[in-house]
Amino acid sequence: MLRSHRTNGLLGVLTAGAVAVALAGCSPQADDPPVDPPTADACEPQRLETVVPGTLTVGTDQPAYPPWFVDDAPENGSGFEGAVAYAVANQLGYEPDKVAWVRVPFATAIAPGPKEFDVDINQFSITEERRAAVDFSSPYYDVTQAVIALEGTPAAAATTLAELREVKLGAQVGTTSYRAITEVIAPTAEPAVFNNNDDAKAALRNGTIDALVLDLPTAFYVTAAEIDDATIVGQLAQPSGQPEQFGLVLDKGSSLTACVSAAVDELRGNGTLDSLQAEWLADVAGAPVLS
Repeated sequence: MLRSHRTNGLLGVLTAGAVAVALAGCSPQADDPPVDPPTADACEPQRLETVVPGTLTVGTDQPAYPPWFVDDAPENGSGFEGAVAYAVANQLGYEPDKVAWVRVPFATAIAPGPKEFDVDINQFSITEERRAAVDFSSPYYDVTQAVIALEGTPAAAATTLAELREVKLGAQVGTTSYRAITEVIAPTAEPAVFNNNDDAKAALRNGTIDALVLDLPTAFYVTAAEIDDATIVGQLAQPSGQPEQFGLVLDKGSSLTACVSAAVDELRGNGTLDSLQAEWLADVAGAPVLS
């Protein structure tokens, strides 16, 4: 459900003490650069330098997949990321009718250069390599990667990383799913890359690849609702021991970054992110960690 009532929480999170608490609670990566907290009035919609004055323009890819979005319609506010986007907008003071959506391919959103959006939400993992080209908000979700395969295949029977090294693996290009293949599994054969997850799923169905790496919530959705004979083989450990986290993407050096991060921090601190996760990602349960 879209929420049009703005809370007063952002004003509170902008005080020095509250900012320290909020930042401590959001598990930022250890090498996150310090960001000076914005003043309260700097985050009012009339003061924010958005692409369209008075409107928050949010980008995401097309198609937009469950459980992150529902019916490929981000404007309905359903799905975890759809709901998070409207919660952030609400925290900043934007009514639902002042939120506009644009479709931006995943790779384009994180490439250097001017953006047609104010923020983009599309399961972007925060990495130092990407930080060279774009800004990230504070993280709104901690995630792990998972491997799926068709039931009855050698890949589905794998219980160790060593067994997965011998199968043909695939992932969407430019994602941390691909990085997890190369850094955690380290297969003997070059992994296949795909422009989007639809192409990757088709390759799994037709046998072009033996197993597909996706973030864990997407893996649960694909195996439960999209590919009947697919199963989750297991999840992958974090390469560095630091949790992989999703953040909203902004233009490099955006004047909005501090305000958007303050909004995300408040949503984490007041329990909104946990509530949205419980609502939209409730089916994501434990899966064995492969080693």
